[in-house]
Amino acid sequence: MTSFTTQRFVTPDGLTLVGDVGGPTEAPAVVLLHGGGQTRHSWAGAMRRLTERGYFVVNYDARGHGDSDWSPAGDYSIRALAADLRAVLSTIVTPVALVGASMGGITSFYAIGTADHAIADALVMVDIALRPAEAGVQKIQKFMTGHHDGFANVAEAADAVAAYNPDRPRPSDPSGLMKNLRLREDGRLYWHWDPRMMDQRPTPEPPSAANELERVSSRVTVPTLLVRGGQSDIVDDQSVAEMRRLVPQTEVFEVPGAGHMVAGDRNDAFNEGVLTFLGRHHPTTR
Repeated sequence: MTSFTTQRFVTPDGLTLVGDVGGPTEAPAVVLLHGGGQTRHSWAGAMRRLTERGYFVVNYDARGHGDSDWSPAGDYSIRALAADLRAVLSTIVTPVALVGASMGGITSFYAIGTADHAIADALVMVDIALRPAEAGVQKIQKFMTGHHDGFANVAEAADAVAAYNPDRPRPSDPSGLMKNLRLREDGRLYWHWDPRMMDQRPTPEPPSAANELERVSSRVTVPTLLVRGGQSDIVDDQSVAEMRRLVPQTEVFEVPGAGHMVAGDRNDAFNEGVLTFLGRHHPTTR
């Protein structure tokens, strides 16, 4: 069974990010970036498959999420997130592919587009485009700004997830959700991310992200894969068309039956699509 080790990374503004690393350090690397409101544990299946395929994998909690530090200043801007990613990349000595879901995809795209040198060989954006569909954004916003008073138990949290994503089969044992929850002194459970992430902006993505991404899009020339959930309410046909216009090398891989949480909804299909793309553009043997 593949084993992973915990590693800590220091950001330019002094925060500590916590991640899991696995696979041979001399192999081509894949950095996994989760979505807003998630933690690195959302990539558990993908990380296992990537390391089994021979990649060195870094999977870290973004600032304000999971086991990583919260920003004292409440800075969760796209610039801060990209600077954090560059700090993580500075510890890797082999060629890198970036795989980012939602917020993680935006972070990866912006980091590549604003870098003064090549920082990645390939990019995978998981159910996020440069300008996401408004209806889907509002749905995520409603979920992430709700439940300010937390949950009495993990079953209540599972109810909230089921209400957000009713098409996903509900697990018989919801205890796995504890990786995404934090027990506070009042005895209630809260999502494991800083709520100020939403206080400073009206959407779950960094402020003015679409305009910033469009501005740097001409500088993103690496092979790019857009993974789209077949039932996604975030990436629609218009989003895909704009992505292909601004980033013409974009390939699109649709996962039937998956919503916005593609890797969680259809993990096997997601992994095969990503591994096939990486096998062509970022192989483990060179």
